[in-house]
Amino acid sequence: MKKVVVLTGAGISAESGLKTFRDSDGLWEGYDIQEVATPQAWDWNPKLVQEFYNMRRKACIEASPNTAHYALAKLEDKYDVTVITQNIDDLHERGGSTNVVHLHGIITRSQSSEDAELTYPIDGWELKMGEQCELGSQLRPHVVWFGEDVPMISTAMDICRQADIFILVGSSLAVYPAAGLINFVRREVPKYIIDPKIPSISLGDSFIKIEEKATIGVPELVEELLVI
Repeated sequence: MKKVVVLTGAGISAESGLKTFRDSDGLWEGYDIQEVATPQAWDWNPKLVQEFYNMRRKACIEASPNTAHYALAKLEDKYDVTVITQNIDDLHERGGSTNVVHLHGIITRSQSSEDAELTYPIDGWELKMGEQCELGSQLRPHVVWFGEDVPMISTAMDICRQADIFILVGSSLAVYPAAGLINFVRREVPKYIIDPKIPSISLGDSFIKIEEKATIGVPELVEELLVI
């Protein structure tokens, strides 16, 4: 069974109604990312950060997977599929994908402020100040903030090296180290990029470019791959 590796970015979730900070010149739903998405922000004003992610979590829970999410799950009928996502929502899982690697964490879980490896499911959308981990530290969103290490990046690199087919969906390739994952895919591997606005950085001639939004381009490509 061939190995398909899919790297997804904000574009696939945006079609489910989830906004990204890059949609509005560095503002994330009216917030400066430096005030809500950095370790320094947590040190300065943890209550504000917690409230911001509670709103984000509520939006994620209320959102639904779209046809692109469902189509990627359908690929598992014929291929060994791993989805590597830069997104912090759980739409891939709810869309049916069974092997998802979250590079930047997942908003439906919390983590210890003292030990990032201690994570816990969140019941509902609200994580409250005063809720603590087993070590007695405040629980924070299980999200990789700007300036923090990306613990899953080495795992993602190894997965990309194993790809027989590589698909990039809805990513501007502007956030590192995730953007560098394409460099770990073997040269001879068929590579597809699906985005209404193909990133301007050099992708080389090996990429088959599908200039469509995810909800159109992904189902079309999946149908093509299922009959090969």
